Amino acid sequence: MMVTRRRAIQILSGVTVASVTGVGKAQWGFAPSLSYPAIRVGNIRTLQNNQPLYFAYPDSRAQAILIKLGRPALGGVGQNRDIVAFSATCTHMGCGVQYKGGRLVCPCHYSMFDPTKAAQVYQGLASTGLPRIRLRIAQNGDILANAMEGLIWGRTKNV
Repeated sequence: MMVTRRRAIQILSGVTVASVTGVGKAQWGFAPSLSYPAIRVGNIRTLQNNQPLYFAYPDSRAQAILIKLGRPALGGVGQNRDIVAFSATCTHMGCGVQYKGGRLVCPCHYSMFDPTKAAQVYQGLASTGLPRIRLRIAQNGDILANAMEGLIWGRTKNV
């Protein structure tokens, strides 16, 4: 059977629509989430606005950062939706990212990421945002990391 150009485009359009409309668990703006055992990162009562808390997630080799921004953020948790966490490994060449002046900054090549917009890159050489760490807050105020959205730079799988 010969496939015409028109039929090939129809087939490819159907595949694109299926992938965008929900085959799989991808959400708009986020990569598929990979769940790992939940770990305690801190407690909501001890967080201070704009004071980053560094921790390892999803394993001991992966630097991560938790921030209470003091303003709502996409994917944020807590009463004000202002607590977020991300991989602290730059998506350009794997340098450690730091929180300064309300943004996540890579000191190696000056890529900058907006923590209120799911760590979307807005300046520098990085071409993708930082992987987001999903958080939940337990009844006692403990903040638990329980999933990673995206792939940590330099890895073929996160764990």
